[in-house]
Amino acid sequence: MSENKSGFEIRADLLNQAQCIIEQNRNLKIDAYHNAVQRAQDQKDIPYPEFPMVKHITAEEVIEVASKLNEFVNQK
Repeated sequence: MSENKSGFEIRADLLNQAQCIIEQNRNLKIDAYHNAVQRAQDQKDIPYPEFPMVKHITAEEVIEVASKLNEFVNQK
């Protein structure tokens, strides 16, 4: 079934998708850090890794990623 979305709905979907992408990337960094810490604890001769700089997600970041997604969608 075809669903016609308004421009507002499309932009809202793109913003939501962009936020999800940013959150997943941040979570991957944190997970990789925790895995490295676990390896350091298990092997005892590996130094603990530095904690990755994880920052708050800003509206500007979400809009930037959403704009990139929109550019891709609009490519011909």
